[in-house]
Amino acid sequence: MTSTTERARMHDDLKNVGLRAQATAAGLVQLCRELTAAGVLDQAAVDRVKHAIADEIALTAPRPIPRASFREEVCERLDALFAGDQKVGPAERLSFATQDER
Repeated sequence: MTSTTERARMHDDLKNVGLRAQATAAGLVQLCRELTAAGVLDQAAVDRVKHAIADEIALTAPRPIPRASFREEVCERLDALFAGDQKVGPAERLSFATQDER
C-alpha cells in the first residue's frame, strides 16, 4: 500500500468496519510482539506494520500541522509502544496537540 489513494481507501474501509478501536490496536501490538519473540516476524516486518499504522494515522493530521512532522511524532510513539519498555503518555502531550487539549 503506497499511494495516498490506496491509504485513503483503506482508512475508509477500516472506519466502516469499526477497526479503529483500542482493543484492536492492543491486539495487533501484542500479536507483533508474540510473533517477533517466536521468530516469525523480523524487525523489518514489524517496521512495515508500524509504517502502515503511521500512514493511516497521518491521514488525519490537523491541517495546520505539516503531515511529515505529524507522522514523525506518531512513528516515535509507535516505536515506544511496540518496544513496550517505556511509557508512551497521553496524546494530549504531543507537540501538535492544541493548547486546549494540553
